[in-house]
Formats: sequence, C-alpha cells, structure tokens
Amino acid sequence: MPRPEMVRIPGGTFMMGTDDEVGYPADGEGPAREVTLRPFWIDTEAVSNERFARFVAATGHVTEAERFGWSFVFAGLLPAGFPPTRGVGAAPWWRQVLGAQWRRPEGPHSTLDGRWNHPVVHVSWNDALAYSAWAGKRLPTEAEWERAARGGLERKMFPWGDDPTPEGQHLCNVWQGTFPSENTCEDGFYGTAPIVAFPPNGFGIHNAVGNVWQWCADWFHPVHHVAAPRDNPTGPPTGTHRVMRGGSYLCHPSYCYRFRVAARSSNTPDSSTGNLGFRCASDH
Repeated sequence: MPRPEMVRIPGGTFMMGTDDEVGYPADGEGPAREVTLRPFWIDTEAVSNERFARFVAATGHVTEAERFGWSFVFAGLLPAGFPPTRGVGAAPWWRQVLGAQWRRPEGPHSTLDGRWNHPVVHVSWNDALAYSAWAGKRLPTEAEWERAARGGLERKMFPWGDDPTPEGQHLCNVWQGTFPSENTCEDGFYGTAPIVAFPPNGFGIHNAVGNVWQWCADWFHPVHHVAAPRDNPTGPPTGTHRVMRGGSYLCHPSYCYRFRVAARSSNTPDSSTGNLGFRCASDH
C-alpha cells in the first residue's frame, strides 16, 4: 500500500557511479556502469526527529549512542567555553560529547526545540534498521539510493545537474567558506536544515545530498562492483562497514567533495555522529 511520505521510483536501467576524477580513489565511485533495478518506493524525506520520536514512544528503543553514553559532535556547534573533550586525530573538528544523542544533538545542554522537522541524527545503522522494521519498510540498497537521488538525470554530478549553484541558487545544505573555520551560511543554514528545506529533484526526493549522510543497506567495499551483479545489486555479502550516501552539512570541495550523487563513504554499523541520518525504502 503506497504511503504519502513515499514516492515510487520506476524500474529500469541507469548509469551508476562515475568516471569523473573529482572524487577519491579509495571510495570506489567508478567505473560508471549500467545497473538495472525493479520498481521500488522510497521516502521523499529523511526520517525526522518527530517521526523517530514516534518510533521510540511506541517501542522503547534505546539508541546505541544512548547506550554508549556519547557521540561525535561537530566542534563548531558547541557553545563557547565547552570543556575540552577527545577529538578525532584525522578530523579534529569532531568532538566526543558525553550525553550527545538524538534527543540532545549537541549534548545535555541542547534540545530538539525548533528541530522536530529536521532529520534525526546520532542514529547508527542498527538504529536505522530497527526503525525501518517498525515502520514496515527497509533501508534502500546503495543502487536504489543513487537511482532515486539522480532524479531521472543521467551522468550528472548533482540531483539537479552539474552546476553546484545554478544561477547562484543553493539547492542543498553544505559548507560555504573555509572549512572548518568559517561558514558563510549562504545556503541559510549552519548545522542541519529542515527535511524539506530545498526543492525536490525530478523524482520528488528532498535533500538527496547535503544536510545529513544517509545509511544504505549494503556492506561497503571500494571495488565490490567489479564482480557484482548488475541486476538489483545488494552489495557484498559481508564486510565491516556499511555504506553511507549523500554527504552532509559539513561537506566542502576542499576536503569532502561527497555531496555528489556518485559519492560514497562508510562507517561501522554501531557508529553515530551529528551529521548522519537515514531514509527508508520499500518494495510495495
């Protein structure tokens, strides 16, 4: 039964990945190849804090960030004078914040006031899977995610074309300025934006790129596509990391040019951060 928050993506063949050299070799974006998918349904929006709260109220689910007692928060979102905490060696702008979780995205001092229509964050792949099952859905495969994100366009860099800001218009929530010291917020946001903050793509998908990374069902491997089936691929059978797609509000061409539709990354299934969420898919 179709649901109002979902859109049907027609079956067919599309070009997945890219041969462009703007990405990162270790991510395995290329080569571009034909992939055929059966029709499927996908959420037009990322799962919001409001929807996730309904799930928690109905099930009593406790996220992994809550059980661990901490999660990673972007340092620029912490208040002045926030006590020093452990960072990430290769990415010192990430700070370990005790008490950071989906209800309190920047730690115990923060709330969801004014952000109920923003994407839920600090959810692991396992949390996303639990929500999907409760909602009678599933996580999209990586191929399904890219097919939906492209919005019917072929071999384009973004869901709307190749120009990141056509006619000067910002169409996604990413970093402008000099990362990580200055964000000019030309797109109107510092941190997350509402789940419908920007116009949808050709399939009706909002915020396919930017805002928050989105979990996919597949295990990650940088070269799994070489021997993978081209009909309804589901990724490698095993792995250590799950695929993330779409980039986030922290993406910038200078260091993380991953708000392109072919870009990909990964994280361990129990990981959570302040820029990682998800949307669901369904066969019916």
